[in-house]
Amino acid sequence: MLTTAENDLLCRVVGSAPMGRLMRQHWTPVCLTEEVQEPDGAPVKARVYGEDLVVFRDTAGKVGVLDEKCPHRGASLVYGRNEECGLRCIYHGWKMDTAGNVLEMVSEPESSGFAQKVKHKAYPVKEWGGIVWGWFGPQDAVPEFTPPPWAPTADTRVSIAKVILPCNWAQVLEGAIDSAHSSSLHSSDMVPARVQGAEATGQKWLRPSTDKMPRLQVQHHPWGFRYAAIRRPIKDAATHDYVRSTVFVAPFSVLIPPNNLYNVANVNVPVDDETTAFHFIAWGSAATVPETLTWRKFLGQMVGIDLDSRYRPLRNAENNYWQDRQAMKAGNYTGITGFPNQDVAMWVSMGPIADRSKERLGASDVAIVEFRKQMIEAARDVENGRPAIGTGAAAIPAGVSSYQAVLPKTVDWRTYEAIPIGYGAATDRHADEPSPTVDA
Repeated sequence: MLTTAENDLLCRVVGSAPMGRLMRQHWTPVCLTEEVQEPDGAPVKARVYGEDLVVFRDTAGKVGVLDEKCPHRGASLVYGRNEECGLRCIYHGWKMDTAGNVLEMVSEPESSGFAQKVKHKAYPVKEWGGIVWGWFGPQDAVPEFTPPPWAPTADTRVSIAKVILPCNWAQVLEGAIDSAHSSSLHSSDMVPARVQGAEATGQKWLRPSTDKMPRLQVQHHPWGFRYAAIRRPIKDAATHDYVRSTVFVAPFSVLIPPNNLYNVANVNVPVDDETTAFHFIAWGSAATVPETLTWRKFLGQMVGIDLDSRYRPLRNAENNYWQDRQAMKAGNYTGITGFPNQDVAMWVSMGPIADRSKERLGASDVAIVEFRKQMIEAARDVENGRPAIGTGAAAIPAGVSSYQAVLPKTVDWRTYEAIPIGYGAATDRHADEPSPTVDA
């Protein structure tokens, strides 16, 4: 349980909130590259940490992330003309480039020099892994962009399903690090089977365990933590454990245990205190990672079918998330299609900001407790002028990865070599042959 003050410290990001100040010390996803794919295309409205933004790709292909409101009279630049390497406000014709320089003021005498005296708010931008990233921290100390663990190279295939959810970022992220719920909530989609490890088909994810009561163990790090959910496997239960090791990368990312074809991650960006941009990601080799449309269809998160044009779910509390009670009677556990949609129903049902003062946590909530403890402490560090978690020398090293494997009981999960699917020989190595993990 958390007090109301602790819950606010964990959840709130808008304005001067310590958690928001912490997150601004990290490069932050603003929108998908696909949303601003076309040079001189339509500008896109975005919102991060409670700040309203406009994103556009100029004539030369450069992306700009600007304050949405025109510096002249505050009209929205989302309606602006994107032309000739600048975004022109349609109200009075002021035109800004991707760096926020005012190129023209057609309503003002050129001789006044007014345009040279005005600078519009623009943020540093990086495109990587199918995402437009922005830097919202101190503008006089912009760090070099470091690729995230789920897009380690420029040629990594990354497929992303994005959904805008009407609830706080922390309850979404807690769902990603809650291994115990998958054995119940997703039991019709993550099916026990006599397989060597987790496997993906076109319809389901298979796993080698029927155990619904995992034992959780946590390994602390300055950038977040790793934890293991240890279950009894279907085969060789007397001598082996089925281990699913998840990685929390502060402040808002999770590396989820992979299957045999691709790696999985999610990134949970606060739009504001009560809205989250949830990104569910498959990544790895182009030979085995599903293409974006295939991934979204598998998840039940296709734009125009499951989501509207602004990535908001058409399934919602008003229509019970299209829950099919007849399917439930026939054996489907939730009656909700697409396992992320099952999560969404649970997250949103907790309210815009979950009240954690009334919870009753148990042994299966160890990772949840660790997340809250670590991030509340990290927010207090920022409040007291100390560096943000996961920055500088405390940043996550390259090579840290989640994994899943059936391991001999004599093997410590912490020392098992975790290498992403498609990136090394460990993916083909028998689990009985452990080797030292990355020193992280």
